[in-house]
Amino acid sequence: MAITTLSSRQFNQDTSRAKKAARSGPVFITNRGQPAHVLMSIEEYRKLAGGQITLAEALAQPGGPDFEFNPPRATGIVRPPDLA
Repeated sequence: MAITTLSSRQFNQDTSRAKKAARSGPVFITNRGQPAHVLMSIEEYRKLAGGQITLAEALAQPGGPDFEFNPPRATGIVRPPDLA
């Protein structure tokens, strides 16, 4: 994993460079020499955040509904339906 450091000025002048660098590792953006922000790919963010997305996020993804969705199982007492 490559770590890239850019100043705020460099980031503002060449955001495409920062986005390309984020594909291979985090990009630290500094403000007056001090780390202020981190840019990373959405895949890396999801790994850090637990990897789960909501159904709405999954449906909003470009490329169609090709995703894995494992809804939680309902627990508790389930009554049979009253068909009388």
